[in-house]
Amino acid sequence: MKEEKNIGYLRKSYEKGSLNDDKKAMHPVDLFKDWFDSAEAHPDVEEANAMSIATLGLDGFPKARVVLLKQFSSEGFVFYTNYKSQKGLAIEVHDKVGLTFFWPAMERQILIKGIAQKVSAQTSDAYFYSRPKGSQIGAIVSPQSQPIEDRSFLEKRLDSLETQFKKDNPKRPAHWGGYLVVPETIEFWQGRPNRLHDRMEFSLNKKNKWTAVRLAP
Repeated sequence: MKEEKNIGYLRKSYEKGSLNDDKKAMHPVDLFKDWFDSAEAHPDVEEANAMSIATLGLDGFPKARVVLLKQFSSEGFVFYTNYKSQKGLAIEVHDKVGLTFFWPAMERQILIKGIAQKVSAQTSDAYFYSRPKGSQIGAIVSPQSQPIEDRSFLEKRLDSLETQFKKDNPKRPAHWGGYLVVPETIEFWQGRPNRLHDRMEFSLNKKNKWTAVRLAP
């Protein structure tokens, strides 16, 4: 592309909400639940549980991709993946990760820094067997993140496994399961006019208690 495309004119004013200091007294996961429930109920938010996860790859580069949150509690945030995928291999070496939720319709985002650890086999089993059969088979079909010749490679494997498991359900593969991201900081961001956004960061102190501070935008 020879001509530079200037998109500096793309801007909007954020005016849909505020984040007041009285929220500092809340447990951050309770505040997360309030925001998540609002996003889930919002007619213009299609997948409230879509989040980006950033890992430090084996090549030394950070990489972010979108995955789906499947459970959360005061213990942390759970998602599922192939442990042999790029993200799985990265987490095996560097267990510090970043999660980001962004809900443009509400002008809100949440940034989480935490430690990723595998959930128990029982927890992974429970979620795997709750999935539709097609999704169960899909987890077996795909050698996630590995190079493949073409699309037909996947389609042939899918046809074969659908035949194999026509009457029976597949077992969860050992290389597929969940991660719990145990948070160390959770930042809430609310868009405000004139780019003077509200930012509130919760952090665990040495006594394992959450404390909150307001950050400048």
